Amino acid sequence: MSHETASAAPRSRRGGTDGWWPLVFLGPLLIGVAVFYFWPILATLINSFTVFGPFGGRTFNGLANFAQLLQDSFIPRAVLNTLIYTVIVLCGIPLAVCIASLLNQKGLRFARLYQVLFFLPAVSMPVAVSLVWRMIFNKEFGLVNWVLSLVGIDGPYWVTAPWWSLLAVSIVGLWSSLPLAIIILGAGLRGIPAELYEAAQLDGAGTVRQFFSVTVPLLTPSIFFLSIITAINGFQLFDLLFAMMGQANPAMADTQSLVYLFYSEAFRQNNQGYASVIALLILAIIGAFTLLQFRLQRRWVHYE
Repeated sequence: MSHETASAAPRSRRGGTDGWWPLVFLGPLLIGVAVFYFWPILATLINSFTVFGPFGGRTFNGLANFAQLLQDSFIPRAVLNTLIYTVIVLCGIPLAVCIASLLNQKGLRFARLYQVLFFLPAVSMPVAVSLVWRMIFNKEFGLVNWVLSLVGIDGPYWVTAPWWSLLAVSIVGLWSSLPLAIIILGAGLRGIPAELYEAAQLDGAGTVRQFFSVTVPLLTPSIFFLSIITAINGFQLFDLLFAMMGQANPAMADTQSLVYLFYSEAFRQNNQGYASVIALLILAIIGAFTLLQFRLQRRWVHYE
């Protein structure tokens, strides 16, 4: 008995019988997270209290960058543009639910072909996709305005008028978000027991009733996950806006997102201290929006 007690004491002090092995395996991951995630956030916070010189170096300037943020007339419009884009892209989730449900119907012919076609945008180069859409939205010879002209509508300047350009970029963003959403929702659909649909049929529920009473409630965990990552991607709008509109676009000042404003201040104006404040603002907005989503998910997400 005394021998067992004596042998148990060293194990307890080491925190288990595995010794340092868990730290050996987790160490590289923890180092990567610290270097690539926590250190950039800490460096951004430090830079937000400094001003960078034209030939390098930086000096402490207190809260001057934060005061500039409050007085910057471009910030409210950039926040509004980012919110509008995010909301429009989030509207693609109901569309993805419908498409995923249709693609997972039993007996659907060429289902694999349809899945490949819907997944093609995810494996295409974003810049190439943006340039193609830029031609589609061209005022003079674009496909969209040609279709509108068939019904007597004179199409607008989709990529050079402020609000129209934001709508055009949002449509492409919604279209680009569909492949990943359909894949995730398709996996969720395959996890729904077939017995539930059989029971619904015995109760006289038709296809539409089954969709709203069985499919949608049991897909809410997947929909919630999609809403999180879609919102985060929406608040990080940059490459699509940059490629579709270009820096010399006259509508860019009224269409730019927060991330584009950050890019412009950091790399075109070399005002990295103020750009760090914009980055912290983006981080705060994403954190607040994600926290709100987690709060609200208790009311509509069903895990059982």
